[in-house]
Amino acid sequence: MKLEEVEAEDNVSTVVQFVLLGFSELPNLQGFLSGLFSIIYMVVLIGNSLIVIITRLDPVLHKPMYFFLAIFSILEICYVSVTLPRMLVSLWTQNRSISLVGCATQMCLFLVLGTAECFLLAVMSYDRYVAICNPLHYPLVMSPKKCHQLAAGTCLRGMPVQVGQTWQIFSLHFCHSNQINHFFGDIPPILKLACGDTSVHEMSVYVVVIFVAAVPFILILVSYSKIIGTVLRLPTAQGRAKAFSTCSSHLLVVVLFFGSGSITYFRPTSSHSAGTDKLLSLFYTIVTPMFNPVIYSLRNQDVIAALRRILLNI
Repeated sequence: MKLEEVEAEDNVSTVVQFVLLGFSELPNLQGFLSGLFSIIYMVVLIGNSLIVIITRLDPVLHKPMYFFLAIFSILEICYVSVTLPRMLVSLWTQNRSISLVGCATQMCLFLVLGTAECFLLAVMSYDRYVAICNPLHYPLVMSPKKCHQLAAGTCLRGMPVQVGQTWQIFSLHFCHSNQINHFFGDIPPILKLACGDTSVHEMSVYVVVIFVAAVPFILILVSYSKIIGTVLRLPTAQGRAKAFSTCSSHLLVVVLFFGSGSITYFRPTSSHSAGTDKLLSLFYTIVTPMFNPVIYSLRNQDVIAALRRILLNI
């Protein structure tokens, strides 16, 4: 792939087009990877769309818990669609080039949607906290108007921060190489291509990650610490099992999403390995969204019952 570049005023060649290397180091597996990721994308689309349809069609699921689950599924579809279709095109055509603007757009959308998911997971834990710890106030606290406000807030809260961070990163000069050793425009591999010292930018990334990921995660831990304390005081084992059942699916998704994402963004850029970064990124950008519908449906009797009712009425 020919390197496209322009001469900057300081005689440093500045990249105007990137090449997403993706999985080019596995030439014999391009067909297999293409088929595998195509199947995964279809599973993500069908599984999460099914969650949205079920929660909208069945009146039994017209509750705050399932309202937020539907919003989360929509975010998952958008989140995966930012990276996976572009990777599939690269695998199908072997054309891995992406413009500077296209790469910046992809990064910005990825970060905005990822931030929205972090805050929405925190809101979902708060919903479970109110339902279990303050059941008498639940209808008032989690009213339809409040739910819509919380959903809108999670989707919009991180947008200015991530747009600003994307602008800051792409205001850097990228020189000598335009090859991103990744399957999408993520922050760590792009910072490696920047000219000069990027320590200030690395620090700003840590600050943003603390705001958009660590803070929601702490709120989730606080919510679940109170939930566990309340559940353990329930008089019957059946009541405790039911309460834990409604929370276990969400907690599993939290661990998968935050765990892999935190390892990626909290490590210093100098210690990043391309292979490890790709593996971790695959986990939180593709694998987790694929399993979310399975986690929420198979571990939730209300969703299973709703699906049966819908299928019987078809």
